[in-house]
Amino acid sequence: MAPYARGLTEPTVAVENLVRGFNGRTVLDGINLTIREGEFVALLGRSGSGKSTLLRALADLDHDVAGTGLLQAPEKKSVVFQDARLLPWKRVLENVVLGLADSQADERGRAALAEVGLAGREQAWPVELSGGEQQRVALARSLVRDPALLLADEPFGALDALTRLRMHDLLRQLCQRHRPAVMLVTHDVDEAISLADRVLVLEDGRITADIAIDLPEPRGHGDPRFASIRADLLQKLGVTINH
Repeated sequence: MAPYARGLTEPTVAVENLVRGFNGRTVLDGINLTIREGEFVALLGRSGSGKSTLLRALADLDHDVAGTGLLQAPEKKSVVFQDARLLPWKRVLENVVLGLADSQADERGRAALAEVGLAGREQAWPVELSGGEQQRVALARSLVRDPALLLADEPFGALDALTRLRMHDLLRQLCQRHRPAVMLVTHDVDEAISLADRVLVLEDGRITADIAIDLPEPRGHGDPRFASIRADLLQKLGVTINH
């Protein structure tokens, strides 16, 4: 993905001093964040750091949570979860166009499935698909809505290593083609560096690092700059590497 050029596009997401809490515990503690049009941001952090809470806030899925602060996000947004969340009683195409009422929905759904490499599987049942194929359907379902903001909560966490790499390539291609703003929540440092324009580190509800990833494509682990960024991020996440 082409490196993000700061200041050249309009903000899609603007967050100022965002606070969220549960049962008296502060989970997000004064988050300030801007994500611009077409920018791919990866969010790293240990379990319990508040990653999914921030994503749910951006997705407008936290109505009952106590909190304050300013949050501006586009109405046209889609969420991809670790579980593809397909309805087992609906066929693939029906899952993709679920909730769309316009006359071109099926046509757009077929086009979206073709984009993710599932042309011809429109009438398959979800149970007939592999885990990777189900996540492709979830991506198609998200992109058919032409979102200005794509939110992905560890969408490849349950996949095997080879399938994850293939899904990385697919997501990269789709984002280059559709240019949504993206926030990817992940535990995988290599995944974050491979895909993102910026990588954020969240710790105890605060963003403690914001690193621009200005590496040429394809981004290989053998690149010493990749290794340097990886070591820096691991250190910021509290991981000690013994050489």
